[in-house]
Amino acid sequence: MAEKPGEPKKTLSKQFIKFCNFGNHSKVEKTKLTDKNLTKLFKDCHLYGKALTSADTDIAFSKVKEKGKKEISLGQFKDLLRAVSSKYQKDKLLETEETAYELMVKTITEHEPGLHGTTNAMKGGVVNRMTDTSKYTGTHKERFDESGKGKGIAGREEVDAKDGYVQGYKERGTYDDKMKATEEQN
Repeated sequence: MAEKPGEPKKTLSKQFIKFCNFGNHSKVEKTKLTDKNLTKLFKDCHLYGKALTSADTDIAFSKVKEKGKKEISLGQFKDLLRAVSSKYQKDKLLETEETAYELMVKTITEHEPGLHGTTNAMKGGVVNRMTDTSKYTGTHKERFDESGKGKGIAGREEVDAKDGYVQGYKERGTYDDKMKATEEQN
């Protein structure tokens, strides 16, 4: 991937930090990689093959991490890449493990964490019928406003208005008008 002019140069350490922080919703930037994010890094960068598998990276992760810790630093990550480079060498049919290591580093610097495998919203058929608010009747119809937008919890909870009328009664508040009309007729 060619870099665009004015775009900062991608390095292994920058990409490492991006993968460390993938899925991190705290305001504090993480500088260590979990085993889950390591697997994501290898999948997103297409480093796995027939010889190099997730089992190999899990074993290497366990060997390079400090005892009792669940994350690895950039230095430990580089050690992990060196530990699995022989398997990567077999997959890519490369001359040396050093060449395999350098190719893995180059590949990682060219890839970003991605959102592959996410679920898209369904369209058509049953979903259209279920989301068409004009087809709802009875008390279910009360869960939506005039535009068809859901009322949320207010549409699901039975809130007693304390006015003597049951929920869903359409002629609420017209009793006094009807009584006056009846009295005037008499």
